[in-house]
Amino acid sequence: MISRSTIDRVFESARVEEVIGEFVQLKKAGSNFKGLSPFTDEKSPSFMVSPVKQIWKDFSTGKGGNAISFLMEHEHYSYPEAIKWLAKKYNIEIEETEQTDEQKEQMNERESMFLVSNFAKDYFHDLMLNTNQGKAIGLSYFKERGFRDDIIKKFDLGYCVDEWDNFTKAALAKGYDLKYLASTGLSIVKETKQFDRFKGRVMFPIHSMSGRILGFGGRILTADKKAAKYLNSPESDIYHKSKILYGIYQAKKEIAKQDNCFLVEGYTDVISFHQSGIENVVASSGTALTSDQIRLVNRLTKNITVLFDGDAAGIRASIRGIDLILEQGMNVKVVQFPDGEDPDSFAKSHSDIELKEYLESSAQDFINFKVSLLLKDSNNDPIKKASVIRDIVTSISKIPDGIQREIYIQECARIMDISERVLFSELAQLLKKEATQKTKTSFNNKKVDPNEPPPEYFMEQEQASMALVKGGKIATYKIDQLSILEKEIIRILLLYGNEETSFNEEIVNVDEEGKEVITIRKYQNTVSAEIYLHLQDDEIEFSNAVFQEIYSEIIHQLNQSEKIETDKLLNQKNPEIANIVTSILMDQEDPNRQLSNWESKNIEVKSELEVLTKAVNDVVFNLRRVLIEELVKERLITEKEYSNEEKEEIMNYNSLRIRLFDKLNRVV
Repeated sequence: MISRSTIDRVFESARVEEVIGEFVQLKKAGSNFKGLSPFTDEKSPSFMVSPVKQIWKDFSTGKGGNAISFLMEHEHYSYPEAIKWLAKKYNIEIEETEQTDEQKEQMNERESMFLVSNFAKDYFHDLMLNTNQGKAIGLSYFKERGFRDDIIKKFDLGYCVDEWDNFTKAALAKGYDLKYLASTGLSIVKETKQFDRFKGRVMFPIHSMSGRILGFGGRILTADKKAAKYLNSPESDIYHKSKILYGIYQAKKEIAKQDNCFLVEGYTDVISFHQSGIENVVASSGTALTSDQIRLVNRLTKNITVLFDGDAAGIRASIRGIDLILEQGMNVKVVQFPDGEDPDSFAKSHSDIELKEYLESSAQDFINFKVSLLLKDSNNDPIKKASVIRDIVTSISKIPDGIQREIYIQECARIMDISERVLFSELAQLLKKEATQKTKTSFNNKKVDPNEPPPEYFMEQEQASMALVKGGKIATYKIDQLSILEKEIIRILLLYGNEETSFNEEIVNVDEEGKEVITIRKYQNTVSAEIYLHLQDDEIEFSNAVFQEIYSEIIHQLNQSEKIETDKLLNQKNPEIANIVTSILMDQEDPNRQLSNWESKNIEVKSELEVLTKAVNDVVFNLRRVLIEELVKERLITEKEYSNEEKEEIMNYNSLRIRLFDKLNRVV
């Protein structure tokens, strides 16, 4: 685990403009830098970097943060990986916190396996490019497949010579432990003998999201019917076949940029697409698609286009993966290649432009694809057609979003020429069955919360909402006033919390005649202290969890040093906090923000600093007003007889509400 002192040194040394400058071309724009968004294709620059505040903001996507968050967004590093990248850039030695002997041993085991795997990658690649046997067999195979030198290098392709222990001997000679050669599966150890697992195969290294070598795929080059055509590394502490996608490291930037991922089956499909200029492509490596693999893509985009070859049997075997993608809340399209073609062969036999045009023109929604595929087998048989419809509705039931489900039901009804009512009824039964099953599973695992309504309750609510939509009624949505006011409090604290200004306090006394006499006391206070006192007096907590976390950190800072330090908020691991804080701090830099030029019209406009007292009072009083209104509604909505004490409480709330409106110069 990286020590706190190392993290602090990284934050002190890293310059956001230097880090981002390695990935984005930045130009000076006043005190800031400006560039084109690395996350979208835009012509007008909306990506801003502030060297003063040490933050960045992409106004085209809403993303923002510090140097760490940029690496996590752009390079898709984990937090520790981003810290290590910066430490390397700024020559900072990484210190690890004290770990147990077991943790150290586990970390050392994994690190040793990574080191061995990286050595193997370099060894196989170098052997193929720089030895006669490697060139004659390994390199010639890839050349025959039409792969260019730059593509071979990009994917670290290699070759393991057809000798029993050539690689194992070379690794041992370099000082690598046989234990880790065996645990990674690179060498097979039997009693006193050891030999190479991948002998006589061309090698496809499998990279993690951050580029580390997890394992290998090897293709045999002889016609040995007893040997598997493709052989993968065995499962290990660093390689889990079901949790990685081939090509994810090379594709991640383009997937995020294009907001779409092409999913193919084999290694060469991925490589051929890259050579054709299509880089947002990954492969499931010939295995059935898993939820873990889908989640990898979901980190980068919500859109997947599944590419199938012309083999109908192969398509039917793989179509289950579509339901898994839908379950993750992702959007699925399908492209089917002509009979006898697969992504690799099609890419080689067509120009880059033709390939791109085919992918665009042939992409169809999953429901249309599934209907056309399954109806071929029904031969107008009513029973088989009914089975097809149930199959499609089952896929639709996997979609978590209710609106999307309804749209797909309507589309299915249109294509299959069946009433929506019947399909909605079938969908409701499937959802209810699934909810009941989940309830049973939770109950068996003793995870049922007796205070929560059963899943059937939510199903009934959904069916009722469907009926309302069908009846033509329009749903209305209440504006979340609390969230708006809470965000405004956070904004004022971040921008002006350390400022000191004057405030007024009303002191109410009763004179001899029993009348209230109000006197005003003026005093100086910091904005942060004033807001804290008001919220503390009323014991107010934020309804928005992220705003509450930001507020708690601010109060912690004030207790520690009596000063708000925004950089500490930006340096937190929670990306939501960094994003909100960045948005507030960079709001004035938005290139699309249109402000009227009042000075040219001889109209004097006060700055926010000049009206800071009013801004603080307005947001605090409004927050109190909204909370009181909700309390009154809660009391009145309950059908019961009120005691005199309860009636007095409601009257007091209403009286306070009227006074707050008076303070805000509003009419009740």
